[in-house]
Amino acid sequence: MTITELAPAVGRDRALSPRTYAMTRPSHFEVTYRINPWMNPSVEVDTALALRQWNVLRETYIQLGHSVSEVPALPGLPDMVYAANGGLVVGGIAIAAAFRHPQRQPEGAAYAAWLDSAGLGPVHTVSGINEGEGDFLVVGDRILAGTGFRTDRDTHRQVAAITGLPVVSLELVDPRYYHLDTALGVLDEETITYYPDAFSPDARRILADLYPTAVLANDADAAVLGLNLVSDGLNVVMTDAAPHLASLLAAAGFNPIGVDLSELLKGGGGVKCCTLELRPGVTS
Repeated sequence: MTITELAPAVGRDRALSPRTYAMTRPSHFEVTYRINPWMNPSVEVDTALALRQWNVLRETYIQLGHSVSEVPALPGLPDMVYAANGGLVVGGIAIAAAFRHPQRQPEGAAYAAWLDSAGLGPVHTVSGINEGEGDFLVVGDRILAGTGFRTDRDTHRQVAAITGLPVVSLELVDPRYYHLDTALGVLDEETITYYPDAFSPDARRILADLYPTAVLANDADAAVLGLNLVSDGLNVVMTDAAPHLASLLAAAGFNPIGVDLSELLKGGGGVKCCTLELRPGVTS
């Protein structure tokens, strides 16, 4: 679907809520190392194509009425395009990321400095590895938190203390879905979609209990990072390669909007990976 074809219609009890996002242009995007199963340094990467696809995503958000701020891309940090991993912002409180792999560790300081310059300081830190919105997803008045591959479970308790929100720990078990946002998408304050097989039995029980009406994705949906999506409560921006999941979302009253991020998929990221949401504090 091209930008000009966007025609969101109010769905079943669904309403758009304007959002503010931060994104980082893939100016230095390449795949020269392997830190997740999606990455293969022997596969050629077209940086110019990645830039064009990224720009379509950015313009899609703007045409939907959302605000997008750009974080400067830094040379030598090819994965910085995956802005969601750079931190967590909820209730106007920013928490810096601390990356597991050495190749990405400098991104933590870069994103923390940008968040501070954007007026979200002081930026909080936690002890232990946490990879921002990659593993911390806000659903209404709770945070779902992934662990198992990247983010340390101990950081979940610390994030709860900083934000004042309950944090629900969910163990990931499939290395293809190394971040929570690759296996679970937030649709609105009460609704999620997820791929059950990416989670441990305990995590599946928790999700089934908390979200009995969740939209369940299949293997084909997950295998193209169909769950790595961004929703404003009505419009769901997602890969154009997951028609089955798109049909389920449409049936549930959402408006799926497909974009092509196939070049950025070579680094193991999709729509949500490229999008850090900046959630403001409550004003009186």
